[in-house]
Amino acid sequence: MTIELAMLAAGIVLGMAHIIVAAHLQSAQRGYRWTASSREQDVPPLTGLAGRAERTLRNYLETFPFFAAAILLAATTGTHSWLTVWGAQLYFWGRILYAILYLAGVPLVRSIAWNVPTVGILMIVAAPFLK
Repeated sequence: MTIELAMLAAGIVLGMAHIIVAAHLQSAQRGYRWTASSREQDVPPLTGLAGRAERTLRNYLETFPFFAAAILLAATTGTHSWLTVWGAQLYFWGRILYAILYLAGVPLVRSIAWNVPTVGILMIVAAPFLK
């Protein structure tokens, strides 16, 4: 298995971790009765750490399909280079950094850190065209 595919697998695990953390924080804020319900009633928006975890999850779910597609593009074209290796690493570790900063409520640096995984995706997509 290439490092790029290993990082894709790690990205899947990271996505599951996002879901688990957000779900538990949401349940803690809204109550476990709400969690066990049909969830059809209106509820106030999540606040604090639970709200940030939910937004971090949503943001992850917006970028992960692009990362997965980029890795699959590299794999199917037989592209394995410093661009794909570094791009995969930047995406994965950048997403962890972004999540930590977002959950901690750090404003400006968090927004700057969002660019790290984005650059990683672009590096992977560029690699097949540069070989």
